[in-house]
Amino acid sequence: MANAPRNILITGGCGFIGSALVRYLIRQTDHTVHNIDAMTYAANADALEEAAKSPRYHFHQVDIRDGEALKAVFIAARPDLVIHLAAESHVDRSIAGPLLFLDTNIMGTARLLEASRDWLNEASAEQAARFRFHHVSTDEVYGDLDAGGFFTEDTPYAPSSPYSASKAASDHLVRAWHRTYDLPVVITNCSNNYGPYQHAEKLIPVVINAALSGEPIPVYGDGQQVRDWLYVEDHVSALWQVAQNAAAGTTYNVGGFNEQTNLEVVHTICDHLDRLHPNPRDGSYRQYIRFVTDRPGHDVRYAIDATKLETDLGWRPVETFETGLKKTVAWYLTRFTAEKR
Repeated sequence: MANAPRNILITGGCGFIGSALVRYLIRQTDHTVHNIDAMTYAANADALEEAAKSPRYHFHQVDIRDGEALKAVFIAARPDLVIHLAAESHVDRSIAGPLLFLDTNIMGTARLLEASRDWLNEASAEQAARFRFHHVSTDEVYGDLDAGGFFTEDTPYAPSSPYSASKAASDHLVRAWHRTYDLPVVITNCSNNYGPYQHAEKLIPVVINAALSGEPIPVYGDGQQVRDWLYVEDHVSALWQVAQNAAAGTTYNVGGFNEQTNLEVVHTICDHLDRLHPNPRDGSYRQYIRFVTDRPGHDVRYAIDATKLETDLGWRPVETFETGLKKTVAWYLTRFTAEKR
């Protein structure tokens, strides 16, 4: 059944991770992909230029908060699998304006769960038997870690920002729909993603674009916040493993096994740029680093234990942080130099 052609409904498919997943499914499988995206500021249609040429790709500009529009898409798509990535995801924006995050990430998820439940009530027994709702979440729901230890699937939730609180709430809703309505769900909580097509407001694109423009590279606080970095294509392969093979009701953490401080990330990017595109103003790109006031509620350390995913499903990331970041910097450098011509 896992290899039979399926109808896959992806929310947020024009976003960073969602578009990588769409590209993967169109390139590597025979499945039909329906992409729901509201096309907010973070959406990037260019990331799906290749996929959009496939007859197996279908786009629906729909906001997940619109229950009636969702119902129409479900009827058209007849999905065997929903992979839910649509979300407001930038922590700084959630601090400045939290209500949009609560509305989209909580109520949008609730609308999508209800649309899935309505679809299952109308689907055939065969369709219902193979249906899965895969909710893609974040390690930020777990809050902060000290210098030791790792987040596991059993770590209690302790979100610090409006964004992480909204994602924690959506996780709880998904589990509640499983327990109450027997909706067949799986949840994944991932560490920090990076790679091509990431929105310019995220750390790695911010650093690359600022360095190449000769502008200050902002580093929050002392730059010693630790994150586990996951190359987006590795994340996509993990999502597909879970979507195909995980039992209903299970949760998996997805990590890159690549802990780095923010300052180490910035230094490594600058060093790659020094080799690939020497600074025309002379000297290392590190000269542009500026330490700025830390953001409120900034968690000190995240670290994922992805042992369960490796043990149960045999998944491990392919890229190290060094190899993944080198690819990422080269990709952004090519785009940057092309725009300057």
